[in-house]
Amino acid sequence: MSAQPHRLPSGGRIDRDTVLRLTVDGQELTGHPGDTVASAMLAAGRLDVAPSIYRGRPRGIVAAGVEEPNALLEVLGRCSESMLPATTVSLVDGLAVRTLSGLGRLDPTPDEAVYDKMFTHTDVLVIGAGPAGLAAASAAARSGARVILLDEQSEPGGSLLSCREETVNGSPALDWVREVVAELESAPEARVLSRTTAFGGYDDNYVVAVQHRTDHLGHPAPEGLSRQRIWHIRAARVVIATGAHERPLVFAGNDRPGVFLASAVRGYLNRYAVTPCSRAVVSTTNDSAYDTVTDLVAAGVEVAAVIDARPALSPRAAEIAGTGVRVVPGSAVVETTGAPRVGGVLVSALDDDGLLSGDVETIACDLLAVSGGWSPVVHLHSQRQGGLRWDDVLAAFVPEGTVRDQRVAGSARGTFDLGGCLSEGTEAGVEAAVAAGFPIEAEAPVGRAATGEYGPVRQLWLVPGRTGEPADWHEHFVDLQRDQTVADIWRATGAGLRGIEHVKRYTTIGTAHDQGRTSAVNAIGVIAAALGGTPGEIGTTSYRAPYTPVSFAALAGRERGDLFDPERTTPIHPWHVAHGARFEIVGQWLRPRYFPRDGEDIDAAVARESRAARRGVAMMDASTLGKIEVCGADAGEFLDRVYTNAHRRLPVGSARYGVMCKPDGMILDDGVNLRLDRNRFLLTTTTGGAAGVLDWLEEWLQTEWPELDVYCTSVTEQWATIAVVGPKSREVVARVAPDLDVSAEAFPFMTFRETTLASGVPARICRISFSGELAYEINVSGWYGLAVWEEVYAAGADLDITPYGTETMHVLRAEKGYPIVGQDTDGTVTPQDAGMDWVVSKRKDFIGNRSYTRADTARADRRHLIGLLPIDRVTRLPEGTQIIAPDTPVTPEQGPVPMLGHVTSSYHSEALGRPFALALVAGGRDRIGEILIAHVGDSLVEVQVAEPVLYDPEGNRRDG
Repeated sequence: MSAQPHRLPSGGRIDRDTVLRLTVDGQELTGHPGDTVASAMLAAGRLDVAPSIYRGRPRGIVAAGVEEPNALLEVLGRCSESMLPATTVSLVDGLAVRTLSGLGRLDPTPDEAVYDKMFTHTDVLVIGAGPAGLAAASAAARSGARVILLDEQSEPGGSLLSCREETVNGSPALDWVREVVAELESAPEARVLSRTTAFGGYDDNYVVAVQHRTDHLGHPAPEGLSRQRIWHIRAARVVIATGAHERPLVFAGNDRPGVFLASAVRGYLNRYAVTPCSRAVVSTTNDSAYDTVTDLVAAGVEVAAVIDARPALSPRAAEIAGTGVRVVPGSAVVETTGAPRVGGVLVSALDDDGLLSGDVETIACDLLAVSGGWSPVVHLHSQRQGGLRWDDVLAAFVPEGTVRDQRVAGSARGTFDLGGCLSEGTEAGVEAAVAAGFPIEAEAPVGRAATGEYGPVRQLWLVPGRTGEPADWHEHFVDLQRDQTVADIWRATGAGLRGIEHVKRYTTIGTAHDQGRTSAVNAIGVIAAALGGTPGEIGTTSYRAPYTPVSFAALAGRERGDLFDPERTTPIHPWHVAHGARFEIVGQWLRPRYFPRDGEDIDAAVARESRAARRGVAMMDASTLGKIEVCGADAGEFLDRVYTNAHRRLPVGSARYGVMCKPDGMILDDGVNLRLDRNRFLLTTTTGGAAGVLDWLEEWLQTEWPELDVYCTSVTEQWATIAVVGPKSREVVARVAPDLDVSAEAFPFMTFRETTLASGVPARICRISFSGELAYEINVSGWYGLAVWEEVYAAGADLDITPYGTETMHVLRAEKGYPIVGQDTDGTVTPQDAGMDWVVSKRKDFIGNRSYTRADTARADRRHLIGLLPIDRVTRLPEGTQIIAPDTPVTPEQGPVPMLGHVTSSYHSEALGRPFALALVAGGRDRIGEILIAHVGDSLVEVQVAEPVLYDPEGNRRDG
């Protein structure tokens, strides 16, 4: 069991009374609650991790947060998880991990942990719980607004968790943090979410975040508590206070174990009470690293020298030099030495052009802390298309302009001093609360830090090598995760690439697990140096969600296994179950496929149901059909543009069959539409196409025709629909709706009537038929669906009314040649191909109309929907069966078999007394009466091409 020789005797935010055990690559170590795997490793004196991904070079821990590029882990267990930064994995007892060389393996073991989702609204969302975020949340919460504060770290505080001397309002900064957190936790409308990362920002302040809820608790986790939760947050106002990440420096051997970010060293000292060295050198281009210097000295670590690239000492640098610490201005670390850990650095002066000048000095050390400046974390701002500009003074890309209902505060916008962060945070919180309708005034806390101002920054994008040219500098690493160097960038620009996005893809810089947090801006600076420009001229890459990796399991939540797809049922479903229905899934809906009686198989049941529909009366639950209300002054005009036939002049109380097409002219969906009022229509869609059609309508309304006064609302679940079908259906409907004149003269086909049923239930009854028979559809509120179904069933009992399912429905509609979109069409079928030229208007424009002028849509050999009749009157052709011409060779030796088309629907017809099929066949309408061949298994079956309407082609049965 390893001791902790690098643990300081006091300090830190760890629980020293509890010892935790962990194993890293088989080595047993110890730590304490509050540690990460990285801090526990450093406390034990281990800073090396797995070698680099491509070149196998030794690598060590570099950072202390999500920006860590090297220390990636596989957390071992029943279901292992890979590619987790050691700097973010909380230590729990018994943890076992394996370090990774930039590449993980997905464990095939089923993950039985629970993941879930939460949807919430808030007035003010504050992202980031550092000084700016805490100040913003505190101000907003005092107004009474609903406030959510979320932060990726294990506790609020942000950069203050790593501080030592900073104060707020005259007290230690962490005391102020505790006070604010207590205030927020006691506020009735405030919520604090730690270990929660906002990884995506979208339009209208829709933010998605992942919360880690149990991994830090050890095993087993509390029963019923999800491991991770995805938060879907809709906020009236958003304050982004995500802070900034420190950048490393680019020089020879900058990847050697023992090279740390200066802020990470400070964090390990003050937050984890770990000193990873005994003699340090600090190399910097700005003032922030001097806080690390003072903390190292306070911890008893010898600081051999501070190498400051700026030619003159800043006031902060001069202050530190006055304490006896050696400060070397106008210089840089040229190279590291040691094997494999840093054992020393080579230092050289720099001239005004950044070139080496003078002699090279060797300084012994076992740690090099570097600071090349700070990069504001602008990811969420940029995901909302927020602009960025290059700030030459800060040497950073900072937010420019505003995003609607959103504000960036603190380090995330380039304000790096504590007082400025607190002031901006308070102002942002007040502004957000007031804008959300909660007036408040607040005074900003007063913050003090040893480094009062950020100070001047020298832009030092690469320290020249002692020999050779940039194209030869293969150990000047720009991206540690991808093993990419200055030489790689020089090769990319030498190949003619100029844009950052192109260089990124050529070199893969910024494409690894850390998404360029420590490498992106340095890469931009090196490209600028190669091309003779500035970082502002080069620009940035695109910031895309997720900000940090999110597991697929978390995104799926509980929607896996049996819950992967919702199981939707109609209000009448209990009746179907009680009466022995066999179900099939159609567009998430459980629909009765058939209702077998004792001793019946599917064929016998369907035959009986079909006879009832054709000869007597039958009933079907049609509630699953998609239903969309389209309202507004321009509703008729909108439908005229969407459907191939006219709807604008459809009389109120009438129905019309409509087909909608894609821009290429191919059928998208169909259904019968009702005009309920002058500015109100009810559309019906296919069961499986309802959501897609609604999305399609919204897309056109929102992106192409926003000027139209039209609103679309899904009402599928609000209605129960009962189809009553057959020659005796009029008699049954008359019984359940005695106030309604159901005669053919008073109630013609393709009309509807509003009435009240005998039971007192309001109903909308339509004369619509999907079977070719006299038929009605009774529509009632879903609340009454089951009761009305039973009412209809009782009303037709003496007529032997028969419930039927989707299989019989398909037989009935196919006998009439009615296509099912998605079954008899496949995205390549136009209305003309389906034999529905009559539904395509020649007098108006609509989506897809222009495509009918294309030569391709007028080809004579296009596949047409036709009927097929097996000559032997016995064979039921399997759906998908390929159709070929007679005498076509079908042996492999004679090459590919040319296909004329395929079977789309196939059934046995009681009415026809034989099997039949619908098929898409090349030039099918010109082949009526011809004999073709269907390839069924090992047999060739002769089939006759027929008209698609095989039953009652005159339509005499429609009106009874």
